[in-house]
Amino acid sequence: MSKVRPEKIATVDEVSSRVSSTTTAVVTEYRGLTVAQISTLRRRLRSLDADYKVFKNTLVRRAIAGTAVEPISAFLEGPTAIAFVHGDVSAVAKALRDFTKEAPALVVKGGVLDGRALSSKELGVLADLPSRDALLAQLAGLLASPLRTMAGLLKAVPQNLAYGLAALIDSRGGSAVASTESLATETPAGVEDAAPAASDDAAAPVAAVADDAAASAVAESEAPEAPAVDAANEEPAE
Repeated sequence: MSKVRPEKIATVDEVSSRVSSTTTAVVTEYRGLTVAQISTLRRRLRSLDADYKVFKNTLVRRAIAGTAVEPISAFLEGPTAIAFVHGDVSAVAKALRDFTKEAPALVVKGGVLDGRALSSKELGVLADLPSRDALLAQLAGLLASPLRTMAGLLKAVPQNLAYGLAALIDSRGGSAVASTESLATETPAGVEDAAPAASDDAAAPVAAVADDAAASAVAESEAPEAPAVDAANEEPAE
């Protein structure tokens, strides 16, 4: 009975530890890459919070059995290097795609995202997406837009009210001061009704005096006139 070599056990434990901390991984084939190129790619992916390392396929299969990343078993053929992603998977996919332009020997075979297998084509779609920070910025802009619109409306309300009042004052033919003065000169309700009553009471004695004066004038006009004396026809007294 052969014993399992300690290095294999260490590799299985390492993969198991990585799988327990993430459910996203991308499988690549590094055949034809130099050690320097692999080191460069590892540094770029590390800056995106992804661990990139070469593993033996048989040990990886043993470590991922029954876990959320088990679907990547279908891509474990040939020389394999796996990127275990803790950050933005779209940024990692974009970095891998861009690196294939510098090193065409690198092949992105597929991956897994939250337990769902991803083909190389689907990873290409993810690579075309904006980064997580860019998406969050766009979302923040969408959320802020209605708030800016509401703020503008609230700001416009007092302005429109002022314009409306100004138009109302102009339509009444004067300024605010003139309108106030016109309101002040208007007769209060009830005063007009009381005024005629007061005038009638005061006019009664005056009307009586006027009637007496008119009667006297009529009497004088009806009195007979005294005969006129012709001084020329009078005889001198002897």
